[in-house]
Amino acid sequence: MRILLVEDDPNLGDAVSSLLRNEGHVVDLAESLRMAKAAVTDFAYDVVLLDRMLPDGEGTELISHARKAAVQTRFLVLSALGEIEERVRGLDLGADDYMVKPFEPDELCARIRALVRRPVHGEPRVVEFGNLRLDCATRDVVVRAADGGEEIPVMFPRREMTLLQTLLERSGRVATREFLESAMYGFDDLFQSNTLESHVSRLRRHLADAAAGVTIHTVRGVGYMLREQQ
Repeated sequence: MRILLVEDDPNLGDAVSSLLRNEGHVVDLAESLRMAKAAVTDFAYDVVLLDRMLPDGEGTELISHARKAAVQTRFLVLSALGEIEERVRGLDLGADDYMVKPFEPDELCARIRALVRRPVHGEPRVVEFGNLRLDCATRDVVVRAADGGEEIPVMFPRREMTLLQTLLERSGRVATREFLESAMYGFDDLFQSNTLESHVSRLRRHLADAAAGVTIHTVRGVGYMLREQQ
């Protein structure tokens, strides 16, 4: 999943970013409210981790900004403001969860997993296409047998999992290169012009080996589209 971390402490920002990337997430780091507002407007995030005390304002302003812009995401506040009235205020301002600094890394990861089990409005919980079924909350993928019997779990590397989920959520529609790259890479990720093609090629092989019943169709000059095999 893609996560926006809004944190102005560089040491904490780097530590949390590394933790989440090791968990398999794509992470963008915004060090100010201004950067965070631009990020949630331009990119789709599954979760936003939000500090309240930012150099250019109160972090919860981002929540109202996102709601007014019809941005659909989940907000987890990470703040040193731990008094009960501050926690209540943060939740009343629209946060989906609230953790007080310092926090345990394992608990943060568990809270994020719990958040993504709650669908935002209009978001599908399970996507089925071809012989594939994806649980969007857990990112578990299974391939159904042709006779409708056994379901076989399938594992994919992190980038290919993100690519597959993005294509599945847009199955039957074209996903542009820019859209796919936005979903797969963070602000600071370095990738070459042919990196996306390499991931598509590997994912194609994995889908064929798994008898997934889908193919990735190239729309020349535009992007890619997932199609069911005839």
